Amino acid sequence: MIQQPNFSRKLESAQVLIRFGVRLSILVVFAMFGSIGFGRSLAALLWMSTILSAVIAVMRRELPLDSALNHWDETVTYAAICMLVSGLNQTL
Repeated sequence: MIQQPNFSRKLESAQVLIRFGVRLSILVVFAMFGSIGFGRSLAALLWMSTILSAVIAVMRRELPLDSALNHWDETVTYAAICMLVSGLNQTL
């Protein structure tokens, strides 16, 4: 018997990518209105998003190295972008 590919996993990963893009664009918009400057505001918002994604992943009991993208992958991505923005803030 031939197994059908698991399209639900691909759909979940696509939803995570779309969710990440929407959240990141919202963070950028809010950072533009920050009183402490764009870079510092964005770094703070990214740090809060990192913590929020980790809390959601724990609450939903998601596996860190799952085959589909999940909140843990978002957590790592937010943390990486936060470190990049923080590093750029210090050099500029």
